[in-house]
Amino acid sequence: MLWIHPLLQAVATLLALNVAYLGVERFAGRHLGARRTFLWKRHVRLGLIAELLWLGGLVGGLLMVRMSWSANFVTGNHYKVAFAMLPFMALSMGTGLFMNSNRKKRTLLPLVHGAAGGILLLMALYQVVSGWRVVQDFLL
Repeated sequence: MLWIHPLLQAVATLLALNVAYLGVERFAGRHLGARRTFLWKRHVRLGLIAELLWLGGLVGGLLMVRMSWSANFVTGNHYKVAFAMLPFMALSMGTGLFMNSNRKKRTLLPLVHGAAGGILLLMALYQVVSGWRVVQDFLL
């Protein structure tokens, strides 16, 4: 049962890497003069799935730790970074959904969205490393 969390989070992070690639393509097309096709709907759909999986992973991870080990917050930096990801998830998801529902040319908001998403992805990659340590310490 405890393996569900790392597997779903790995899927979410792989999806997020694809979403980031699509976002970088968009950035290159808009700001660097490169001719790129932006797969808007795919970026939105996969980004939303990845972030909801991350959010579900935070809640699910807390519940699994509580149910399995009768404790919370025992995974050190892993849980701390998970909570630090929350505002970036809110900012990235909020700006993304806003831009998707109110489509028009923008300059600043997509950059804020991309920066939040980039920071979030870096934090998620850190979570892979710290999560592997948790797996080694508690599951193997």
